[in-house]
Amino acid sequence: MSELWKLGVLDLARAYAAGETDPVAVLDCLLARIERIDPILNTYARLDPGARAAARESAELIRAGAPRSPLEGVPVAIKDNLAVRDLPAAWGSAVFADTICAEDELPVARLRAAGAIFLGKTNTPEFAVEGYTASERFGVTGNAWDPSLTPGGSSGGSVSAVAAGLAAAAIGTDGGGSVRRPAGHTGLYGLKPTIGTVPRAGGLPQVLLDFEVVGGFARSAGDLAALHAVLAGPDRRDPVSRNAEAALPAGRPLRILYAERIDGNVLDPEIRASVGAAADRLAALGHDVVRGDLPFTLSELNAFWPRFGQVGIAQLRHALPAMSKAGAKYLALADAGDRVTAPEFYAALELVRALRSEASTAFAEWDVIMTPSAAAQPWPASEPFPPEIDGQPVGPRGHAIYTGWVNAAGLPAINLPATPDSRGLPIGFQLVGDRFTEAMLFDLADSWEKAGPGWSWPKVAEQ
Repeated sequence: MSELWKLGVLDLARAYAAGETDPVAVLDCLLARIERIDPILNTYARLDPGARAAARESAELIRAGAPRSPLEGVPVAIKDNLAVRDLPAAWGSAVFADTICAEDELPVARLRAAGAIFLGKTNTPEFAVEGYTASERFGVTGNAWDPSLTPGGSSGGSVSAVAAGLAAAAIGTDGGGSVRRPAGHTGLYGLKPTIGTVPRAGGLPQVLLDFEVVGGFARSAGDLAALHAVLAGPDRRDPVSRNAEAALPAGRPLRILYAERIDGNVLDPEIRASVGAAADRLAALGHDVVRGDLPFTLSELNAFWPRFGQVGIAQLRHALPAMSKAGAKYLALADAGDRVTAPEFYAALELVRALRSEASTAFAEWDVIMTPSAAAQPWPASEPFPPEIDGQPVGPRGHAIYTGWVNAAGLPAINLPATPDSRGLPIGFQLVGDRFTEAMLFDLADSWEKAGPGWSWPKVAEQ
C-alpha cells in the first residue's frame, strides 16, 4: 500500500485488519519522513527508541486477530510535558531535560495499553505557558502550512507533526487554549475535554491549577473521537474523574450562541469573515444559531490570567532547586509570581468560582457557545505573539483572548476547521459545550466534516 503516512487512526485500523499493511511498515514510513521533513519543521524534541519493539508487538497481535483497541499499531506523537516511561519529559526546559521518567503518566499509560506506538516527544515552549512553540533547549517549531510561521502553542510540535503526516495523531495539553489554537492554526480537529474527563496522575507538577487538561489532535473528527475514547474514563487516582455525568448527543437542532468578540477584542478580518460564514453554515445544517455577547463578563479574569502561570512557575522554583537551570525569561516570570499577594490570588480564585457558576447557568439556555479559536492568524515562528492585529497594537494574549475562560470554567471545547484565509492558511473556530458533553461535540464535528470539504495536505507534507 502506497502513501501509508496519509492514513489516520481509523484508516490504519481498517488497513491492518485487511492485511494491507502492518505497524512495522507504517513506522518505517513515518520515521523516514521524519528524517527528511522534520529538519524543516522541528516538531520532535526526541524520538522514542522503543517504537520498533512496540510496532512488532502490535503486528503480532494484529496477525493473531487480537488487537487491543482501534489504536493498535497506530503511531502517535506525545507532547514533551507528558511523562513517557524511559524518556525525559523535558517540558522545553533544561530543568527536566535529563531526567528519565520511570513510569507513564495516566493518559500515556492508557495509550500504551491500547497498543498505540509512541513515535516521540513533540516540542513545546518552556513550561508550556506561551502561545508559540520555541525553547532554548530544542529550538523553534514551524507551521506545516508555512514553516516560517508559528503553529501556535504550546502544543505546536504535536499539531505540526500531525498536519505534516509525521504522525497519525497526537496528544497535547491545554491550560489556556494550547489544544484549540494550534489545531486552528494547522487545520486539525482538536479537543480540550471537561476537567476530569481525561484523568491525570503521575505527571509533572501543574502550573495552571486544574485548568490544564490532556486532549488529542487528528485530521478527522472520527480519528479524534477514537483517540479520546481511549484517553477518557474515571480513575481513582484522579477523584474529579469520577464525577463525570452521562451526556449523550442531543439528537436535535442545537441552540448555538455565536460570540464574535469578547470584551471588544480586536479580531483579524479574515477570521471574522471565515468564522462568521461557519456560523451561517451551522445554521444551514439545521441548528439555531444566534449572534450575541457571552452571557458573562471576563475582563477581570483576563486581566489576571497571565499571573496564574507566573505564580505556578514561582511555586516550582520554591519546590525544585533545579529551577536555577530555567531560562532567564521564565525566572523573571517566577519573580513576578512571587510578587502576587495571597489576597490577590484568592480574589482570582473567586473569579474562577463565579465564572463556573455563571457558565453552568448559561448552558441551561444554550447547547453550544461558538467563538473563533484565535484572534490572529499565524505570525513569524520565532516571535512569541503578534504585536498587532488588524493594524491595532495588542499585548501578549491579544491573539489568545477566546480560549482561557473555557479552561477556567472547566468546560469541553473542540476546534473545527473553517474556510482558510487568502494565503491558504487554516482558520479554526471553537465550539464550547456544557460539562461532559464531549459526545455531543463529536457528533457536531462529524456532521461538520461530512458537509465538506474535508482535510487537505500542506505542501511540506508532499516532500
